[in-house]
Amino acid sequence: MAKHVFLTGPPGVGKTTLIQKAIEILKSSGLPIDGFYTEEVREGGRRIGFDVVTLNGRRGILSRVGGGPATARREYRVGQYIVDLASFEELALPLLRNVHLDSSAVKKVCVIDEIGKMELFSQSFIQAVRQLLSGSGVVMLGTIPVPKGKPLGLVEEVRSHKEVKVFTSYRT
Repeated sequence: MAKHVFLTGPPGVGKTTLIQKAIEILKSSGLPIDGFYTEEVREGGRRIGFDVVTLNGRRGILSRVGGGPATARREYRVGQYIVDLASFEELALPLLRNVHLDSSAVKKVCVIDEIGKMELFSQSFIQAVRQLLSGSGVVMLGTIPVPKGKPLGLVEEVRSHKEVKVFTSYRT
């Protein structure tokens, strides 16, 4: 029987919107819930990046459009976006590591939107997700990208995990 639920589908199909609606319902039902989702950042009608938004209202940069050649410091890039790994880890990791510290007998829901290329630059994030997958007391609700190109290790682990049910969303 599946313990964790993940949504997959092409970009723009509404995975994050569905996650946000589920968050509202779960919060209003009184279930303990924590985690984060990603949100597009637009400027003048053009997407310039993504932010990480925690369920307790904190926000930080996940990525921004980067111009020019890579700088001397280590840059994490996905297409035109430069990933701000420090900002992502500062917001996301404490949520994932502390999600099971709640002493109640009720399982806590941990939202992870998404486990994608940008997030996977963080080895600490990968370890935290693996711990949640194999642990007890936490139910994950998240999103993963559709398979495209080179398989993403953790995404495929999630997709094939015996306690994960993956639902695919399509454009209508």
